[in-house]
Amino acid sequence: MTDIQELEIIVKALSEKKAEKLTALKVEDITSLANYFVIAGASSTTQAKALADYVEFKLGEKDIKPKNIEGTGAAGWIVLDYIDVVVHIFTEEQRDFYRLENLWADGKIVDISAWE
Repeated sequence: MTDIQELEIIVKALSEKKAEKLTALKVEDITSLANYFVIAGASSTTQAKALADYVEFKLGEKDIKPKNIEGTGAAGWIVLDYIDVVVHIFTEEQRDFYRLENLWADGKIVDISAWE
């Protein structure tokens, strides 16, 4: 499966569960960490956990498991590392604190509107 196909599954899963301010950045030209970052907002810690669980479920259906998972819904942030695509899920407070869009501003915004 290509990283674009993974990205599509992730965006669709997050959209289905009503993620807020969904953003995808192409970062492969500026970091070796991943090809894409997905940043999603959650209205609560419960929703953050539900979003992460659903992404894991949908990619798991394709036999794709995360390399690593950091954070917890209770902490207000969760990171799912799928090597080529890294998913960041934040509550609004944590998203404002970490400001990943600003940190990775040199990344290219990916048009995900067809998948939302």
